[in-house]
Amino acid sequence: MNNSSIFANIKKAEKGAKISILTYLILSSFKLIIGFLFSSTSLIADGINNATDVVSSICVLIGLKISRKPADEDHKYGHLRAELISSLIASFIMLYAGLQVILFSTKKLIYSEFYEPSYLTALAALISFFIMIIVFMYNYKLSKKINSNSLKAAAFDNLSDALVSLGTLAGIMLSILGFKQADSLIAVLVGIIIVFTAVNIFKEATHILTDGIEKETLDEIFNIVKNIDGVRDIKELRGRSHGIVHFIDVTVTVDPNLNVIKSHDITVNIENEIQKIFFSCETLVHLEPDIKNKEL
Repeated sequence: MNNSSIFANIKKAEKGAKISILTYLILSSFKLIIGFLFSSTSLIADGINNATDVVSSICVLIGLKISRKPADEDHKYGHLRAELISSLIASFIMLYAGLQVILFSTKKLIYSEFYEPSYLTALAALISFFIMIIVFMYNYKLSKKINSNSLKAAAFDNLSDALVSLGTLAGIMLSILGFKQADSLIAVLVGIIIVFTAVNIFKEATHILTDGIEKETLDEIFNIVKNIDGVRDIKELRGRSHGIVHFIDVTVTVDPNLNVIKSHDITVNIENEIQKIFFSCETLVHLEPDIKNKEL
């Protein structure tokens, strides 16, 4: 895959991040104002959650912009991992916010600071749920199309935010119906979900930054390569990810009597077949003569 195609995909991912930022800015302001005016702890917690998402989405956007920088003297593979570093930063911000939400809501429960929220707060939560579902579907579909880990993480954050809003709605309604603690209990749950999401984003980013790659991906590539005409055996298959791009190293054995042109054709076929399935993929192929099965 050429650099122009990679950078075009990163630019698409930036669009998803910008949509998330705009959505979160509107929803966090809306929820915080309504939550404070009409006494809903869970809606305030939900608003704080969206406010942290603004910051984390900005981190992702900055990381994507940096990752579009071409290779230079001391970054021969480019700057693609910048988006993963931005995901790490976002996870720390989300973790801190989640712990603060849990602390804030727990104090409300301990000191029995319960208020009956308005039906308007329930409407705000319901509207937020539908908006976040739409944003999630857009970003998830785009992340699958361009193979962006940071945008996929952002999409699942969108989904968790939609579910949080749904839980907030349930807590508000239960509180209105007489279960006064429900609003604060749901706020604690919101905080736990924020922490859980932050930990998952951290784990995925560190896995890739430490040259991790999904076993399923390598297994699929193995099956692709072994079925290519001219490949006798696969001696070694390794891979790593730089976020939006996979880097694959594969060593195969071929007929030792092949000339350079035919050997080159096998290499090109391997690269092309892998890119049909994993379009964001750079493949390095090493050929070795199959001495044990040499045709006399």
